[in-house]
Amino acid sequence: MTLPTDNDPAALLRHLYDVAVRRALPLHNTAAWLPVPPAPGQGRTVVLGAGKAAGAMAQAVEALWPEHCRRHGIEGAPLSGLVVTRYGHTPPRPAGVAQAIEVVEAAHPVPDEAGLLAAQRILRLTQGLSEQDLVLCLISGGGSALLTLPCAGLSLADKQRINRQLLESGSDITQMNTVRKHLSAIKGGRLAAACHPARVVTLAISDVPGDEVSVIASGPTVTDASTCADALRILQQHKIALPNAVLAQLQSGQLETPKPGDARLLHQGQEAPVHVIATPQQSLEAAAEAARAMGLRAYILSDEIEGESREIGKMHAALARSAAARRNAFEPPCVILSGGETTVTVRPREPGQAKGRGGRAGEFCLGLASALQAHPRIWALAADTDGIDGVEDNAGATVHPETLARAQTLGLSVADHLNRNDAYGYFAALGDLVMTGPTHTNVNDFRAILVR
Repeated sequence: MTLPTDNDPAALLRHLYDVAVRRALPLHNTAAWLPVPPAPGQGRTVVLGAGKAAGAMAQAVEALWPEHCRRHGIEGAPLSGLVVTRYGHTPPRPAGVAQAIEVVEAAHPVPDEAGLLAAQRILRLTQGLSEQDLVLCLISGGGSALLTLPCAGLSLADKQRINRQLLESGSDITQMNTVRKHLSAIKGGRLAAACHPARVVTLAISDVPGDEVSVIASGPTVTDASTCADALRILQQHKIALPNAVLAQLQSGQLETPKPGDARLLHQGQEAPVHVIATPQQSLEAAAEAARAMGLRAYILSDEIEGESREIGKMHAALARSAAARRNAFEPPCVILSGGETTVTVRPREPGQAKGRGGRAGEFCLGLASALQAHPRIWALAADTDGIDGVEDNAGATVHPETLARAQTLGLSVADHLNRNDAYGYFAALGDLVMTGPTHTNVNDFRAILVR
């Protein structure tokens, strides 16, 4: 089969990534989920939020709100509020849309003082709310670090250290957020509790396997089934120390999060609604449709793949090689798609060894390239849908049949770069980083493998 994109497989894969990202943009997904606003004079509408997509979500609400109110026969229902997003992730303001929701920026994935101040301000905005008021919460991935308010006895420096240690430990997102919820004064349902007795409605963009709302941004507006004991076990497993006073609070259960049935998270006897308006699976399905429109078969493995990035890369390589040899159900020419959130365990450095750079998408590509061994009919792209792989300026990387040979001519060893967790250095030297800038959404990892 001859495809119109045969001469540029990398462009084909980049097109599929762009389609997946567009499917998750807030403006395309918000209108159907906006709540009925309070009538003028009968309550306020306050917008609060956090995450890498928070700025774009706020702009979508501002753009859609006037028409939404008119459809409900309500004129002049003003908005106010505050959201926090990552530095550089506030989208350009569209012409003709007035700003009603303040957007501030802070650090991710390790929190900073700007995030602390934003969380304090957000919590202050919940004071004095009545049962007639509406709080619209806009939550997306990255909110755990951006909405940082340490529990009593924990300093910002402590929180930063714990975050770094969790990030380098290989913990999955559920484990990390279990700890974050129990060491926070605002996450794990505590933001919604602070809003009581107001009506709370949450719109969320999922960046977690299974779209579990209590895990997205550590669930600031939903009840939490995890416990202090769970958090303590994770910290002990990874040998992460706590100040004695905080350790005692965890051990005694004083830092327990709001649990299902907590009256503070009910409005008129009902649980506050949470609408997941964009998901990894929806983006993978959009990419699959785009591939089929170009004459390719498309297979979605899963949107919930977790595990060590390099090992997941090797697993994908085995599937792709088997497909190329027509030894499995994936019939070439095809695209194999997957999502989820893999992890990177940072290896100890040798004395004098430079710190490696790169995130989970790049490390996936290193593992994949190593296992593909320059297969002549396989190309791949892995990138984070928020446009940032870890803490670098790239979204991810691409792998080509000639990747290993080109690297060898430059004196680069894939094994050496894996040992140093230095995917960025490897693919930057090859010119194969995927550079997008912030995308203003976040539905987790995107991986596409083309088998011809």
